[in-house]
Amino acid sequence: MRLSSLALLLSLAACASEKPAPEAAPEVPSIPFRIDGTLDILRDDETVRSLEIEIADTDSTRARGMMQRTAFPEGTGMLFVFDHESFQSFWMGNTPLALDLVFISSDLRIASFAKYAVPFSNKSLNGMAQYVLEVPAGWVDTNGIVEGDRIEWTRR
Repeated sequence: MRLSSLALLLSLAACASEKPAPEAAPEVPSIPFRIDGTLDILRDDETVRSLEIEIADTDSTRARGMMQRTAFPEGTGMLFVFDHESFQSFWMGNTPLALDLVFISSDLRIASFAKYAVPFSNKSLNGMAQYVLEVPAGWVDTNGIVEGDRIEWTRR
């Protein structure tokens, strides 16, 4: 009887030390890209490049930005629209894509850039702007976009 009691105790102790398998982290769904309009970049009244854009013009859409996005569809960007020109500050804390940020003044001229923004970084990316265009990292250099170029955009 002692031997069977000892076996039962050992078996219970073994079960108690087994840890349940950890639960997998819930998969965060990617947010689909929405085409809201088009944007042209102009130099000397000639179109340098055209993009289809998603427009972020509410507090909610501006706060979400490119978070949880795993890719840009080819030939697209995200245009952030603010009520007036002021100091704009962005960060990449929840953004898995490297980006170029194009800061655009109220007169629709490109004022400055934050190129090759690092994914998931908490570094602040700042500029005076009424509009900010986000595109894939390297897009500004690849397309020869420079300060002083002008934009025109339309909503669908």
